[in-house]
Amino acid sequence: MEYLTQSPEETRQLGKTLASSLKSKVIVLFGELGAGKTHFVQGLAQGLGIEKRVLSPTFIFIRPYTENNFYHVDLYRLEKESEISALGLEEILEEKGATIVIEWPEKIISKLKDPVKIYFEKASENERKIKV
Repeated sequence: MEYLTQSPEETRQLGKTLASSLKSKVIVLFGELGAGKTHFVQGLAQGLGIEKRVLSPTFIFIRPYTENNFYHVDLYRLEKESEISALGLEEILEEKGATIVIEWPEKIISKLKDPVKIYFEKASENERKIKV
C-alpha cells in the first residue's frame, strides 16, 4: 500500500490509523533524515494507547514504553553490528507480543525475521510518500 501525506500531522495520523494492524510486529523504517519516520512512530504509539510524549531515541538507541510493550529503536548512530548485543535488542526482539519499531535498520535487517517494511520518501517540502 502506498500513501501520500501532506503534513507531519497527516503522517502521525497515518501511524495512528495503521496501529492496530502493526501491533505485536517488528516494523522497520527506511528513509533519509527528515522523511517523517519519527512523526509516523509518534502516531503509531498514540494508536497503541501510549499517552507519553514519544521522542526519537537517537542518542540512547532504544526508548522502551514497557507498560504498552512498545519499543522505539533508532540505530542511526550505531557504528558496528557487534554493538547490538550490548543494547539488549536481541532480547527485545524475542519478547512475545511486543511492538518494535526500528529506524535505520540497515545494519541488522539480515537478523530480523519477516519484519514489516515501511519506506519514507520526501515528495516535497511537506509531502511524504509512505509505502508499506
